[in-house]
Amino acid sequence: MADVPHSNNNHVPVLFSFSVFSRPSSVPLGSGHEVLIQKFLSIYGYQIDIHRKFVIQLFSDEWGQYIDLPKGFVITEKCKLRLVPLQVDMTTLGNLSASTTVFFCCDMQERFRPAIKYFGDIISVGQRLLQGARILGIPVIVSEQYPKGLGSTVQEMDLTGAKLVIPKTKFSMVLPEVEVALAEIPGLRSVVLFGVETHVCIQQTALDLIGRGLEVHIVADASSSRSMMDRMFALERLARTGITVTTSEAVLLQLVADKDHPKFKEIQNIIKASAPESGLLSKV
Repeated sequence: MADVPHSNNNHVPVLFSFSVFSRPSSVPLGSGHEVLIQKFLSIYGYQIDIHRKFVIQLFSDEWGQYIDLPKGFVITEKCKLRLVPLQVDMTTLGNLSASTTVFFCCDMQERFRPAIKYFGDIISVGQRLLQGARILGIPVIVSEQYPKGLGSTVQEMDLTGAKLVIPKTKFSMVLPEVEVALAEIPGLRSVVLFGVETHVCIQQTALDLIGRGLEVHIVADASSSRSMMDRMFALERLARTGITVTTSEAVLLQLVADKDHPKFKEIQNIIKASAPESGLLSKV
């Protein structure tokens, strides 16, 4: 049963946020740092690596953003708190593991076919990624932007086994239903993101995800826009924010990591023929 805030005078409602998740709860009036840490662990314990260091931050109305919890802070009124990793584990930064990864396929819809640069190429590469996800047992979340007007995902993209296919009007894929789906994936660390348009839905999704503490890998040869200028500038901007801009073959081989991996031969068959470069080299 969900942990819901108490309304009596001895408890104070608090919104506890970690990574992409937020959950309302309550703590006793006067609770300090240790009690708050224990509360975070009781809510998100299965997702928190206890070997890492964290800092609790408080949302400040004065500054309009989260600030580090002041020394000696105790709960006296309703507030919003979040738990943030204090340091990045450099041994895992940029790495991909099938057990901690989800694929996001963004808005690969029929009505975009005539407008998006190299759309045929990115469909082909996107299908490779979906096939690889099925082989490796990686969850796939698919979005469709206003499908009533823009149509469904193109028929070439086999969505068999997708964890979630969701319509949206918001540009970012980070919707409440998606956050629920992510919460069901224990130990989630990385999102492999591809689709259209690079400078709109891909960009806004990526920024939302890194803002929630997830690593994002954008597959450049499976993402495009109506103009190459928008596409290339978006990829450059996103790379500067710490997002990994990569290719489909790099992603698939990183996920198997070893030629002795039991699924290596199946992945090798996918990439045997080189992926189309989808205009990334010509930039025109």
